[in-house]
Amino acid sequence: MEIFLQLLKTMEELRSKCPWDKSQTHESLKKYLLEEAYELLDAIEAKEDQRLKEELGDLLLQVVFHSQIAKERGSFDIWDVIGALNRKLVERHPHVFGCETPEEVLQNWDRRKLEERESLLEGIPKSLPALMRSQKLQDRASLVGFDFERPEQALEKLMEELEEFREALNSGNKKELEHELGDLLTAVVELGRLLGLDAEFCLQRANDRFESRFRYMERRAKELGRKLEDMSLQEMDQLWLEAKRFDYRQEG
Repeated sequence: MEIFLQLLKTMEELRSKCPWDKSQTHESLKKYLLEEAYELLDAIEAKEDQRLKEELGDLLLQVVFHSQIAKERGSFDIWDVIGALNRKLVERHPHVFGCETPEEVLQNWDRRKLEERESLLEGIPKSLPALMRSQKLQDRASLVGFDFERPEQALEKLMEELEEFREALNSGNKKELEHELGDLLTAVVELGRLLGLDAEFCLQRANDRFESRFRYMERRAKELGRKLEDMSLQEMDQLWLEAKRFDYRQEG
């Protein structure tokens, strides 16, 4: 408790004495909040405890920073944040703090969540990465049965959306293309959900593979005394296939 109180005191001093900290607002800090959250995710993926500890601290700083700004506005402070969080945890876990059986917990959990909202989709942040938000929206909608029953149905929908995208591509209408590409991505997320796959995670892994393979291409081109920009597409495709084989060997 003493170290936490010291942290709050440090934050108050920074807000009163540091020009940069004093000039910050909830809005100006939004980008830092996202950056810290993603850096924390990277630390978790890397399984590095020292880095994880540091990134958790950086994320906590954002909570303390926003709470201090709110306190200065006379709205709420960090203790209100902690109190609200504790109440929420207790209310949502009656099987721990009450007398519900495990079966009742499963039956009542979703009902409680619904009762807290005007809309089933309420509370899903618009600032989430698009694939993650799409999956959460679909997860919520599935709670009332608005969902495919089998992955095969979602695959059929994906193929249908692909055909509509192909038609839009032939039309050359950019607005229509944007619309159909969005529907196609949504269908991909639906198929992943029904297969028990997280679309955001899958794309992140694909991004990692792309970066790894492209870096391999750069290294190989340098070893050959060449530059990628001077190579033909066919030559680069050969390096790409070589990079894929290298990936498989590494994974094996």
